[in-house]
Amino acid sequence: MRNVVAHRRALPRLFGSLLLVAAAGIAGIGATGPVPAGTAALHGDRPYGGSGSQGGSGAHAGSGAHAGSGAARPLDQVVPAPQRVRAGGSPYAITAATRILVDGRSRDDMREARRIGSYLAGVLRPSTGYALPVTDRQAPGGIRLRLGAGERSLGAEGYRLESGRHGVTITAREPAGLFHGVQTLRQLLPAPVEKRTGQRGPWTVAGGTITDTPRYAYRGAMLDVSRHFLTADQVKLYIDQLALYKINKLHLHLSDDQGWRIAVDSWPRLATYGGSTQVGGGPGGYYTKDQYRDLVRYAASRELEVIPEIDMPGHTNAALASYAELNCDGVAPPLYTGTSVGFSSLCVAKEVTYDFVDDVVRELAALTPGRYLHIGGDEAHATSHADYVAFMDRAQAAVQKYGKTVVGWHQLTGATPVAGAVAQYWGYDATGAAERAQVAAAAKKGTGLILSPADRVYLDMKYDRSTALGQSWAGYTEVDRSYGWDPATYLAGAGVPESAVLGIEAPLWTETLATSDQLEFMAFPRLLGVAELGWSPAATHDWDTYKVRLAAQGPRMTALGIDYYRSPLVPWPTG
Repeated sequence: MRNVVAHRRALPRLFGSLLLVAAAGIAGIGATGPVPAGTAALHGDRPYGGSGSQGGSGAHAGSGAHAGSGAARPLDQVVPAPQRVRAGGSPYAITAATRILVDGRSRDDMREARRIGSYLAGVLRPSTGYALPVTDRQAPGGIRLRLGAGERSLGAEGYRLESGRHGVTITAREPAGLFHGVQTLRQLLPAPVEKRTGQRGPWTVAGGTITDTPRYAYRGAMLDVSRHFLTADQVKLYIDQLALYKINKLHLHLSDDQGWRIAVDSWPRLATYGGSTQVGGGPGGYYTKDQYRDLVRYAASRELEVIPEIDMPGHTNAALASYAELNCDGVAPPLYTGTSVGFSSLCVAKEVTYDFVDDVVRELAALTPGRYLHIGGDEAHATSHADYVAFMDRAQAAVQKYGKTVVGWHQLTGATPVAGAVAQYWGYDATGAAERAQVAAAAKKGTGLILSPADRVYLDMKYDRSTALGQSWAGYTEVDRSYGWDPATYLAGAGVPESAVLGIEAPLWTETLATSDQLEFMAFPRLLGVAELGWSPAATHDWDTYKVRLAAQGPRMTALGIDYYRSPLVPWPTG
């Protein structure tokens, strides 16, 4: 029961590649002086409209970000909460003289450190007006990015940030850790640093040390581009927003009854015909292979791994309409623009079905460097149980054949998950004990779990009864409810061992959402809580302290143009 209503098409908003900065050669401006007009980097932002399209509860995030104050932001006031903070010492001020110094133990480390340094410079130059040259010429002071160093305990994604009067040093063993450290540095600076036009400083970073590693290696967000097609630029914008909060997986729901969104050379009508519509009958769309590769590269530059999903054997009307031979009766149904679920099914008895599966999986696997490939498997109500088991056996074999790890919705546990398979649990309070026990039994046999409880982290659920957007079949999900659970113990009552939980993922289904503002309104600020549940130690999870840190993110989201929901439960800044 995960998708039950009407969809929308999001309007383009170019966040712009933060790696392309026109201000690189601009002379530095004084720390407290205004930045002259015309010195901002090229960005391509859509003007922030604040149109009130969400209606319902919560005012718009309309108050503009203020200039930075002289007081440095406390080191522990970031989201997700760091693992360990030791505050103390003098702050560091970024000035016109600041340089970004990159250092690495190998040639590859140097290349990655320079890439991340260029990204950081792209964030900071437009608002500060400073040149912030990126250089490997070592000298005292500045912002130092050290890659390939630090103790083993930092792992693949951990970092150490040290700040003092003479500079800031971020140390990591792997590029992802260095990138995550840069996101923390962003949050330690005043919110106007995120703006793409010149702002007043000062730009100070509090003194002390942060040592930080993630709780879970899997911290994901899903974007449904099938019910309404989202352009590549819209997806890139979401990627940039996810990266700030250390999300590291982007699950793209690429096919459903209403649209097929990826080109497949061996079955071209999937995209050209099956992708030609969406909920409500709009024009739809699809990604060419080059566009998809570009999205994968862009996500990788933000340290996100793309996980593509082709949902089957149900949720397949777009494919069935494209090729009559995939239907048991050989008759193609019409394209579908509604929002009902559970009525479509590939023909399990036909061998051509498995030619189709093999071709689609092969081509998608070749486009996707990440380890996972998601085969859906939910709400296959039009498929008998025996047929479902038989189909999933062969679909999983195709994924393994092309070197990928199987991921499916948790209904996969009702079949026979292959060794190493991962099940994504989207159940909620109303999910029956038998279904939870089925998931637990698979987990005890080695099936890993990604937790996406619909009444906690489905970002399309309404906040409350007055929310105009979204759905409510899993209940209302205010910000405190979305945050107030522990992934490690969520299914413990059903017998799921803590060791089976690989992480957490927040899906954003698009049945009722029509614009980028609407997508953001439903995702933010709940997405920040999901990020914290996935990254921060369980001991830090406390609503009363979290809501204060969340409130401090309000001006930053405003500066970024994020149209967030101003929950009345959060003490947002005023003025």
